[in-house]
Amino acid sequence: MKITQDVRDYAARHGVSDEEALAKGMEEKAREFVESGAEIYRRT
Repeated sequence: MKITQDVRDYAARHGVSDEEALAKGMEEKAREFVESGAEIYRRT
């Protein structure tokens, strides 16, 4: 799948394992979620 390859490419670029890349990505998305108001349903 494309997302799997994207994770592998990200990991290779940053010199980390696939698992570390996933954890880092989840941290970034969690931070982005909180900064945007931490609402599941947002008005657009």
